[in-house]
Amino acid sequence: MSLRIVVCVKYVPDATGDRHFAEDLTVDRDDVDGLLSELDEYAVEQALQIKEAADDAEITVLTVGPEDANDALRKALSMGADKGVHVEDEDLHGTDAVGTSLVLAKAIEKTGYDLVVCGMASTDGTMGVLPAMLAERLGVPQVTQLSEVSVEGGVVKGRRDGDTATEQLEASLPAVVSVTDQSGEARYPSFKGIMAAKKKPVESLELDDLDIDADEVGLEGAWTKVEDATERPARTAGTIVKDEGEGAKQLAEFLAGQKFI
Repeated sequence: MSLRIVVCVKYVPDATGDRHFAEDLTVDRDDVDGLLSELDEYAVEQALQIKEAADDAEITVLTVGPEDANDALRKALSMGADKGVHVEDEDLHGTDAVGTSLVLAKAIEKTGYDLVVCGMASTDGTMGVLPAMLAERLGVPQVTQLSEVSVEGGVVKGRRDGDTATEQLEASLPAVVSVTDQSGEARYPSFKGIMAAKKKPVESLELDDLDIDADEVGLEGAWTKVEDATERPARTAGTIVKDEGEGAKQLAEFLAGQKFI
C-alpha cells in the first residue's frame, strides 16, 4: 500500500520586502511579493527523502491561502511533490492558527494520509504551534522539532536536538511531524522539475467542501486578535565621533551614557 504523505506549506510575504499591516491589522499581502515559506522547504525536502527511501509513496502538498498561494504549491511541486491541494475562500481572511489548524485537518482527512510533515514554524507568524494543534484535531501522535526523520515498518522515527540533550523519538503511523532548519538543505528545482510541475494536478477546495462554517474561521472566528500595531521607527544615522585626539574618551563617555560600561 502506498505511503500517503501530506506536506503543509504556507505562502508568506517576502521577508526582504517592505511588510506592514492593512487597516484591519492583518498582514497586507497585496503590496509585497510572496513565496513559499523557507522553513516549509525543509518539510518538502524531508518528505521527498522519505519517498525516495520508500517502496511506494505519494506526496501531496497542501496550502491554505489566497489565489497567489498557488505559487507556493508550484514551488513544492517543482521540487518533486506529486500533487497539490489549495484551500481558498474569501471567508478565510484573518484566520488565526486555531482556525487554520481546523481547515488543514479537514482537508487532510478529505485527502487521506499516513504521515503529515510540517515546517517548524512559518516565517511570518513564527508561532510554531500548528503541528501540535493539527495532531490534536486529527487524533494522532505528534513528533515535532526533528532534525532527522525516517519512516520504516509503519513507524516514523526522528532525532530532536535540544540545548542540553538529544532525544530519539518514534510514533506509529498515522502521525504528524515537524522538521527544523537543521534537517538538511532543501534541493533546488531543476528545469525539468519546473516544467513537470505545470502539468501536476492541483485540487481547489472551499469551506463548503470541508463542511466548515464561515463563522469558525476568519477574523470573526479567530481566538486571537491584534488590538494595535505601531510601525518600527526609522533607523537613525547614529552618533559619529571624529577622532581628533580624544576619540577614545568620547567613545568611553558614550558607552557610559548608554550604561554599557
